[in-house]
Amino acid sequence: MNSVAQGHKVVVIGAGMAGLSAAIKLASHGFSVNVVEKEAAVGGKARHIMVDGLAVDGGPTVLTMKWAFERLLSPIGEKLEDRVSLRRADVLARHFWHDGSTLDLFSDVDKSAEAIRDFADAQNAMGYRRFCEESRAVFQTLKETYIGDQRPGPFDLVGRIGPRNVGQMLRLKPLENLWRALGTCFTDERLRQLFARYATYCGSSPYKSPATLMLVAHVEQDGVWIPEGGMHGVALALRNIAQELGVRFVQGQAVRAVDTSSDAVSGVRLEDGRVITCDSIVYNGDVSALASGKMGVSKRALGVAAVPAKARSLSALVWSAVVPANEMPLAHHTVCFGSKYRDEFEAIFQHQAVPDDPTVYICAQDRDCDGVLHTEARARGSERLLILVNAPAVGDVRPDTFTDTEITKCQSAMIQQLNRCGLKLRPEQMVAKLASPVTFNHLFPATGGALYGRANHGPMASFQRPGARTKVRGLYLAGGSVHPGPGVPMAVISGQLAADCLVQDHALTR
Repeated sequence: MNSVAQGHKVVVIGAGMAGLSAAIKLASHGFSVNVVEKEAAVGGKARHIMVDGLAVDGGPTVLTMKWAFERLLSPIGEKLEDRVSLRRADVLARHFWHDGSTLDLFSDVDKSAEAIRDFADAQNAMGYRRFCEESRAVFQTLKETYIGDQRPGPFDLVGRIGPRNVGQMLRLKPLENLWRALGTCFTDERLRQLFARYATYCGSSPYKSPATLMLVAHVEQDGVWIPEGGMHGVALALRNIAQELGVRFVQGQAVRAVDTSSDAVSGVRLEDGRVITCDSIVYNGDVSALASGKMGVSKRALGVAAVPAKARSLSALVWSAVVPANEMPLAHHTVCFGSKYRDEFEAIFQHQAVPDDPTVYICAQDRDCDGVLHTEARARGSERLLILVNAPAVGDVRPDTFTDTEITKCQSAMIQQLNRCGLKLRPEQMVAKLASPVTFNHLFPATGGALYGRANHGPMASFQRPGARTKVRGLYLAGGSVHPGPGVPMAVISGQLAADCLVQDHALTR
């Protein structure tokens, strides 16, 4: 423990992955930390929904970049796998298409290349190997220069990579969109669909996102993990570590305002009227809520702008469902592609409409990576599914509602899509709770329901996400709407980056 930090009080607003990460790192440095969470449970988007007496995933389901957790926990002698059971997936995902074809993608490149050769041909298998090499090079270039470090500007990034390393910078392909770049590796349209889907991990369209996002392919090959208890189980493990370090949690209470004095933070006011005084704040919420003045801090004072409605990322319609356990050919992660991929993204981003022929993602949390149903689920005769269809954000772009007619139409399209892919499911068999863009806008105010902050469209979008520091002394940002971006491991990194800034600034003031 750092005795210099003792007496310096920090409030972390939000117990999502970034907030938990920041709390752990700050507590390990000796800071006095309170975490305030408006929901009854920790985890933020990594939440469980109770359906038919069972806890069903309601948020992110893919755990990658375990090294992000190791960076957080190894300095305090902890390992994530000592706190929550982790199983490494051999099958990364199972994919279905309208023509009846199916393809499993594996963590082993050779195994995937062989499967692609059988699925398409030798040329596409070779293209896959080339794509893997390119995605690995992009990730290695950006891991320390961008992902794991404080937010750079474009010229700063060139400096970090090294102005003489022209080849490395060219491999990033920031001026080429992902869909077009995939065409140089794959002649089979289905394979372009498969790997273009990585743009949606950032809430974006592959037709507008830079080819740099191919790095997600390497991230998955480096390891996809299935945590016991889902991603919410990971959040609970981090909360337990934080509590053992002395972090105090206030749950079920929203922060109504950030108090400032002499251009520095002085405390937070809770909805029940309580005031928690502090010297610093880490804000783990969507930056748009803070920048729109909902916390009482003006945009001008903050120096950070809300995400414009037209620049918002994807939202989603998410069914947390319990269905009869049967022999559906699901893996733990399964994707059923729509037949008109470009139309899907045009509907969402240009017309703010739910696509007529959507791609459907399923997480079968009661199955292993190969799709074998767990004994417990077989015994009770039901299994838990998260079913997701991409949708537009709401708010400024379209009326702040999704009509019953629209939702019913989308659910019908989703079930038809699954049935076409051989996943037989009838609506009367499904007990489910639906979260729509309206739900997410309520949970995460001022976002319009956008789940990933700013869409990663165009070569400069990544640099438009704010970094950890604001112009308000003692106020720091963390979470998926700020650098380095959305996703569970990125949020964990952002919490560490915010904590690093706070520690550095505290040392300078002393």
